[in-house]
Amino acid sequence: MSENEPLSTESYKGVRDFYPRDFATREAVFGRIRRTLGLYGYEEYNASPLERAELYEAKTSEEIVNEQTYTFTDRGDRRVTLRPEMTPSLARMVAGKRRELVFPLRWFSIGNRFRYERPQRGRLREFFQTDVDLLGLPAGDADIEVVSIATRILKEFGATDQDFIVRVNSRELLTQACTAAGLSGDSIKQYMRLLDKKDKMPKEIFDVAVREITHKDPLNLIAQDEPSLIEAKRMILGTIVQLKERGVANAVFDPTLVRGFDYYTGITFEVYDTDPENPRAIFGGGRYDRLVAMFGGDPIPAVGFAIGDVTLMDFLETHGLTPDAGGLPQVYLGTIPEGLEEATTFAESLRTAGVRVFMNLTQRSLGDQIREAAKRGIPYFTTYGPDEVKSGVLRLKRLDTGAEESLDEQDVASYLLRS
Repeated sequence: MSENEPLSTESYKGVRDFYPRDFATREAVFGRIRRTLGLYGYEEYNASPLERAELYEAKTSEEIVNEQTYTFTDRGDRRVTLRPEMTPSLARMVAGKRRELVFPLRWFSIGNRFRYERPQRGRLREFFQTDVDLLGLPAGDADIEVVSIATRILKEFGATDQDFIVRVNSRELLTQACTAAGLSGDSIKQYMRLLDKKDKMPKEIFDVAVREITHKDPLNLIAQDEPSLIEAKRMILGTIVQLKERGVANAVFDPTLVRGFDYYTGITFEVYDTDPENPRAIFGGGRYDRLVAMFGGDPIPAVGFAIGDVTLMDFLETHGLTPDAGGLPQVYLGTIPEGLEEATTFAESLRTAGVRVFMNLTQRSLGDQIREAAKRGIPYFTTYGPDEVKSGVLRLKRLDTGAEESLDEQDVASYLLRS
């Protein structure tokens, strides 16, 4: 481009700019998630988005590593990846201080992730994700807790059991079914990758692809109650019964559910939107008992899930559940030049009381200030000048209705805080 040609205002493809209202909405969503997780004793942590590339090459799905990671060589000739997911970082952190930590750990993290995908509805190249993990407890009650929390989060936004369904499966059951079908090693991984794409291909094509891997479809063995699979199937069905007893009435068994990550070892689950306008997975998770051990030492059992903000916002918007962003100033304090010092003192008194105040510092007329306040979406307007200083009385105007109240100066803060 030429030296004088202006730079583009477009952001990098597949990422978003968050202007104040968009940012406030996102923070309102995260705030509700944080409050919900706090009720269960989960603590927030974080880590750098930069990780050594081998961290993901060891256990993350091949599709993500080979096609979706942002990986580069730094100035020290080290291969670095922008994190596509948080679980490997969590495992690294836990392994690094396992002797100092008090188990079980109930941790969560909210931050940005990066994947080089084709931007489309529900998928962007940068997204913000909440990861929720419980480490140090075996399969059983811990799995029930984590799935229950996942559904509780949606219900905290006002969702009902009719708005989503929880599909539950067992990676252990699937692996045993593959073994019973004569598969092993790479052929099991090949079948799992194929099964993960089952919903995106015609049945005939899927069946042909299965026959190229094995003459026995592991799914058929599960459906036919192959004797070697009965115990694993009984356990996952028992988990679903327990979930229903804990209030997760919309949990169902789905033997086709894989989840794309190679580190899953037990229960896997995905939460699906039931609205035909948004028929997709919102989020999911599962058990990964061997991931921490790849850093050395004994395995630490773990289970968790992750909620991406893009699919969550699609769900909330589809069902009319997006929370009020909040955070706007509560009052616009109009001023006139000869009363600016007194208005500043009054504004500070309101702020001390906890009122969010937008104060005018321009030479605009009061009429223009009122119009600006309405345009900004600020609910109340009042003026503070020499007349108000003398009388100690303010006229507080509700801009959406035009209603006005006369209030003593000392009562303004409490009125606004109640409104």
